Amino acid sequence: MADEFTELRPLLFSVAYRMLGTVSDAEDVVQEAYLRYHRALAAGTELESTKAYLTATTTRLAIDHLRSARVRRESYVGQWLPEPLLTDAAATDPATEAVSDDSLSMAFLLVLERLSPVERAVFLLHDVFDYEFAEIAGIVGKSDDNCRQIAVRARKHVAANRPRFEASRAHRDLLADRFVAAFSDGDVDGLIELLAEDVVVTGDSGGMRPAWPRAIAGREKVARLFAGLAKQLHALPGARLERAEVNGQPGAIVRDADGALINVFSFEIADGVVQVVRSVINREKLRHLGPLADVEALRGQL
Repeated sequence: MADEFTELRPLLFSVAYRMLGTVSDAEDVVQEAYLRYHRALAAGTELESTKAYLTATTTRLAIDHLRSARVRRESYVGQWLPEPLLTDAAATDPATEAVSDDSLSMAFLLVLERLSPVERAVFLLHDVFDYEFAEIAGIVGKSDDNCRQIAVRARKHVAANRPRFEASRAHRDLLADRFVAAFSDGDVDGLIELLAEDVVVTGDSGGMRPAWPRAIAGREKVARLFAGLAKQLHALPGARLERAEVNGQPGAIVRDADGALINVFSFEIADGVVQVVRSVINREKLRHLGPLADVEALRGQL
């Protein structure tokens, strides 16, 4: 029983994380699905398929959680962003084993945020995880035809808002390397060269300092912003900026002298330039990534 669950856990986490956009909640949902599976077996329930049971239970729990989370999202201070995954980390944790494709990107998860919980479930299960509508119908409590209609609506919405990414992974990574180098050097001209004219930067601090309460847009404003951040980084002895893969896309992490995490950046790159930068500094959203820096103490050193 435990071996089957261990084998299926990466899939279950992949579904839950894409549904919820939070690592901690996804892990809680997967664990609850396992407990229900364990109780069902202990009660003598015969299951035709462990995978079908656990996927259905995980999806239903995620739908219920989303319905209860909507009020919290609406009252969230500042920009809400998904909890980041470092997808280039060693794949020993289910969090790092989630399928690394465009459906894992922050941009795509934010598109999914605009769908209702059931729309999100139907779209993900069919279009991302290749489940048949007959199976999805049983999971969400709808008819096959209703699920097909839901999928069509969700697909149209996703297609209209789907982010574009650099076609060549190698070119994308090269551009990200150049951007991080210019960022680290505080090279305004180098940054401007790599930014889209209408580039946008958003930050998720959860209302804690430092915070960007509104999006920052425009090539020159964003270049000056990152040059200023580089100046602050250089003022902190031992602090460093590292390239990383975040949610399957180029990104970077900022660490203090002890290696504790300060900040995670995700870059959306298309047409040879950086289109969007998303920054997560909310400590509650970074805890799963390891030790966190004392941001207030670091601010006192600036």
